[in-house]
Amino acid sequence: MPRPIVATSLSAKLLLLTILFVLLAEVLIYAPSIARFRMSYLEERLAAAHIAALSVEAAPDLMVTKELQAKLLAYTGTHVIDLIQPGARVYMLSRPMPPQADAVYDLRGTGMGMQFVDAGNALWLALEGALASGIGPQRNRVIRVIDRSPNDPAQRVEVTMDERPLIDAMLDFSRRILAVSVAISLIAAILVYVTLHALLVRPMRRLTAGVVAFRRDPDGAPPLVPGTRADEIGVAERELAAMQGTVRAALRQRERLATLGTAVAKINHDLRGILSTASLLSERLTESADPEVRRVTPRLVASLDRAVELCSQTLSFTRDGVLPLSPAPTDLHRLVEEVGAEVLATARPDGGRVEADWVNDIPAGTLAQVDAAQLGRALVNLGRNAVQAGADRVRLSIQAGQADRLTLTVADNGPGLAPRARENLFQPFAGSARAGGVGLGLAIARELLRAHGGELRLVESDAAGTAFALDIPQCNADTGAVAVAAHKSFVSH
Repeated sequence: MPRPIVATSLSAKLLLLTILFVLLAEVLIYAPSIARFRMSYLEERLAAAHIAALSVEAAPDLMVTKELQAKLLAYTGTHVIDLIQPGARVYMLSRPMPPQADAVYDLRGTGMGMQFVDAGNALWLALEGALASGIGPQRNRVIRVIDRSPNDPAQRVEVTMDERPLIDAMLDFSRRILAVSVAISLIAAILVYVTLHALLVRPMRRLTAGVVAFRRDPDGAPPLVPGTRADEIGVAERELAAMQGTVRAALRQRERLATLGTAVAKINHDLRGILSTASLLSERLTESADPEVRRVTPRLVASLDRAVELCSQTLSFTRDGVLPLSPAPTDLHRLVEEVGAEVLATARPDGGRVEADWVNDIPAGTLAQVDAAQLGRALVNLGRNAVQAGADRVRLSIQAGQADRLTLTVADNGPGLAPRARENLFQPFAGSARAGGVGLGLAIARELLRAHGGELRLVESDAAGTAFALDIPQCNADTGAVAVAAHKSFVSH
């Protein structure tokens, strides 16, 4: 069995899907993570600012030197620090000329949703700035952050700071998250790949190889030995092994039946010749002077004719399919007349000729695109079944069907089909429509109709008679003009 391309194999698809799903999970985790990182960063700055502002209490006259103030602001990464205590006392540290804030963020009562929005806006503005500035210096926003002190919730801290260090820290965190996500994805993908390859892919390849080998050589392919797994793969292995055994047995039986059929066909061919000779010789018994011989001779001849007919039908059925068709515009009225002449020449079981009315209600000039010889063969089988079953009137009519089809109806006034015949209708050697028949006539007729792309079906059957419908293709208008020239006279099988 040719191995699938690596890029389109089941293993590659499993590996790719695992990586994608893990990355998707990491993306869903990233949003709350980056929002929480931003909040932690700002809380650290506020805590450091609180501590720096408390240095004012230790300074003489609550005034710190400019040098210490600059160091404290540089240590906290801020431009201005305001510490508001419960008694409305304010401790303030500020640069000489602090910049104006571009945005104000009050973190008191900020929910998770707003934290997502603030973090996303910060990264988006940074991305826009990077795209706008190219490789040049990026614009730095100044933000004012307000929140309760992480060290003492009773005190409020307000700081004015540059946003660029926060953005850099967020980008660095994002790169670390990305690296961890890729590593986790690869590790998880490899683990899932190895596990699924052992549990699913290898057993599926084994099953597929067994199916392909069995399709190529059902007899020569080694039998599939199912495992002991109790899951769906184990069930599939056991069912496939059982199916292979059943198919092999059916193929061996079919081969034996085919060999037997070939032998029966050869025997029937020779037997038909012997019976034909016997039938010809038996006709001379009618010239015998013995009255008893002359009385039983017609029955003997009729029995021999039925034996010859059985051999002929068996030979026709054992052919590989029906005869090749040569559809042509055919006058159905004329064809039915020819068929009627042959049906009415059929011998009764007692050796006498049938006496029946053959009613042809098909209008003259009705054309169908059929093989006249093969359709006539099917009509003869239906007509003979009717008259030999006891019908004394057979009526044939035509009506328009669907999609350029014609429906030809063959109805008789016979006793109707027996229940067993209805149950096994169209089944060879099982669905005979008359006593003493073998059921090949209807089976052959149905095959001939299906070869035309039509169908033979039973319309009704009761004590008042039996009716069959034959769906046949209608003749095209372009070919109707040459119907008479193209008509093929019916040839008896």
